[in-house]
Amino acid sequence: MELIVLNVNGRNYEVRVKKDWSLARVIREELQLKGTKLGCEKGACGSCKVLMNGVAVNSCSILAVNAVNKEIETIENLSQGSELHPIQEAFVEANAIQCGYCTPGMVMSTKALLSKNQNPDEEQIKDALKNNLCRCTGYVNIVEAVKLASKKMRGEE
Repeated sequence: MELIVLNVNGRNYEVRVKKDWSLARVIREELQLKGTKLGCEKGACGSCKVLMNGVAVNSCSILAVNAVNKEIETIENLSQGSELHPIQEAFVEANAIQCGYCTPGMVMSTKALLSKNQNPDEEQIKDALKNNLCRCTGYVNIVEAVKLASKKMRGEE
């Protein structure tokens, strides 16, 4: 076991990890931040998406030891108490959530997109979400949620 320090949601955590533990495993099991989901554990589904230095990444594909000195943000960092982030509000309002398993990854991918591009077109939205799989919604409402979140964050909604 190796002692590392991870900066997650603006807070430093000292945690003992094995060299082969994924960042997703450490976030969920060691830090008890359960919003980051484990789906395929092969980097293909996007359920474990977090932001690392502002970029959406599949945390199951990153070793925790390689996340040292990076700023990691999980879904838990978005809401303020019971007040949802505009992206989360948009997903609820657009009915973009069914089973909810993919939702944290979708929301984090959306946050990464909207931090770079405040008014993305539909193709840019689809491109940003292409590595996030959803088996329930058919993506139409998810794309609409991203459009609505964009408006909300620009103060137009």
